Amino acid sequence: MKKFLSLFCFLFAVTISAQNSGSVKSPDGSISVIFGMNTDSQPYYLVQKNGKTAIGASRLGLVRKDGDFSKNMTVISISADAKISEHYQMSVGKQKSVSYAANQKTLRLKNGSGQKMDIVFNVSDDGFAFRYVFPETSSDVKYITEEISTFSFKSSAKAWLQPMSKAQTGWEHCHPSYEEYYLKNVAIDTKSPIGQGFVYPVLVKDGPNWIALTEASVEKNYCASHLDYDEKLKAMRVVFPQPEEVFAKDAPLYPQSKLPWETPWRVVALGSLATVVNSTLGTDLSPKSRLSDTSYIKAGPAAWSWGIYKDDGTNYELQKTFIEYASKMRWPYVLIDADWHIRIGMDRIKELVAFGKQKNVKLILWYNSAGDWNTTPYGPRGKFLTAEGRESEFKILEEIGIAGTKIDFFGGDGQSFMQYYIDILEAAARHKIMVNFHGATLPRGWEKTYPNLMTAEAIKGFEFVTFTQEGADLQPEHCATIPFTRNLFDPMDFTPMCLDKIPNINRKTTSAFELALPTLFLSGFQHIAEIPDGMAKMPDYVIEYCKDLPMLWDESRLVSGFPGKDVVMARRRGNDWFVMGINGENSAKEIEVDLSFIGDRNGFMITDAADSLFEKSPVKAGKTRVKMKPYGGFVMKY
Repeated sequence: MKKFLSLFCFLFAVTISAQNSGSVKSPDGSISVIFGMNTDSQPYYLVQKNGKTAIGASRLGLVRKDGDFSKNMTVISISADAKISEHYQMSVGKQKSVSYAANQKTLRLKNGSGQKMDIVFNVSDDGFAFRYVFPETSSDVKYITEEISTFSFKSSAKAWLQPMSKAQTGWEHCHPSYEEYYLKNVAIDTKSPIGQGFVYPVLVKDGPNWIALTEASVEKNYCASHLDYDEKLKAMRVVFPQPEEVFAKDAPLYPQSKLPWETPWRVVALGSLATVVNSTLGTDLSPKSRLSDTSYIKAGPAAWSWGIYKDDGTNYELQKTFIEYASKMRWPYVLIDADWHIRIGMDRIKELVAFGKQKNVKLILWYNSAGDWNTTPYGPRGKFLTAEGRESEFKILEEIGIAGTKIDFFGGDGQSFMQYYIDILEAAARHKIMVNFHGATLPRGWEKTYPNLMTAEAIKGFEFVTFTQEGADLQPEHCATIPFTRNLFDPMDFTPMCLDKIPNINRKTTSAFELALPTLFLSGFQHIAEIPDGMAKMPDYVIEYCKDLPMLWDESRLVSGFPGKDVVMARRRGNDWFVMGINGENSAKEIEVDLSFIGDRNGFMITDAADSLFEKSPVKAGKTRVKMKPYGGFVMKY
């Protein structure tokens, strides 16, 4: 590593005093991004945290069909620091009201042909981001073929990585859908067992620092990307989708656009584990809300039959029972899943809408997004493939009073799919419909720009616990990993909480573990897996707790934890604090929970009992010790 850093210092030594290098610091001065050119005229950057290297010399640049912007570059200018500040409101997530402050600096370059490119750096107290901008104007479409953005860590660094699946594989060719188990605490240079790199967010532990890598501001003019370890560059590198990840034959895969052109932000949260988990950079770097009317957008739990009953539960009588169940639980929604158009039919759906109105419960309906990119048999299918189809279907849903849609089985991350996702969100917003993307990509901050996006799956969720015993066996560690990874910045439709039994499965988690999940996991729609019969078996105090499950928070704090081992989170709604913890390991634990920040308050704790499902006890804020069973958990409320 010393040799590596010496090489970096040499590369920068030739330019550090010249006009073609610069730096920008965070507002509190703790993070510095230093950038410049190496001796091969390649753009590089380095990041320091508290004066010590946090990210080593890392490459920057893009390659377009009409020009290479990764080498033979010349610095034209370096801007003065600009102060960036934004205050915005969220409809879902860890923090309702968010303030973002950063210092920004722009490096303007030209390549050997005189074509210009800017690299913009934003540095905040919890991390940094960079993006590329082509400032010139052209009506000709330009094509990016390669991005050479890298993140260089020590060889001793460890990572938590979810492999990208191979496109056009899996059940009915429905991959990629971001549904692989994480590789946990592995070497940074680990190669994917599938061979397609790793999806965002990637979590890294490098010395004293925790680092989370993601992207934001993915628009219709770019593809989604992911990361892979580049053996030649010895760094994690941004890579583009597989050839099959397109909406239709000859539809855009790699980025293409007219000029001027801004690329997505490459986002890095940096600091302690709490700093990374509490960070809002994923939405800070996303565009402001583009919706003029958000009055219809309301986060909340949803009753859901498919998690336990599967396809057989999609019938009129059972869905009527679930509407009554949701009403009793004070949950605002019921999700009716696949093939409702056949098993129930639109006429009877209208009857259920009317019945739900009497009970203050609205419906969410499932749809299949698919064109010819997979062979999934479920429907309604293909209703949103065209602008005319989207307008027609959303108009019908608006007229009959449907609150939201769950749209499933997308086909990848190519630019044409980014266009499709955003087209759906825009059309849904015109008709006041909320959206859940399932079998889908990571939202990448879209929930800020399009607040009608309530959640997205992009995770191996509860359904896999019900499919196989292996899925149930892996659930505890998996659930203790994803608050630090998948659910860091974006809402996640895990569909949690089974307090009772799963047919033909030996559930490994305790009921208190399950009780913690709906408030531990962030999602605008929280589809609750527990069914009416199971909930009826629970103590009254558990039922009452489940009647008040916030989905939008004023404040969130990581209290303690380590990815895959355990996690304790505190979230505030108004004056009320909710604290929840889970144990991802098969051994009992006693942990100290420091809740001094809550103040002098009395509350209650629900945890696993020695000889029954639960026990409830009084608890005082401050420092307290909490026992957790193997694969156990707890909740507190103050």
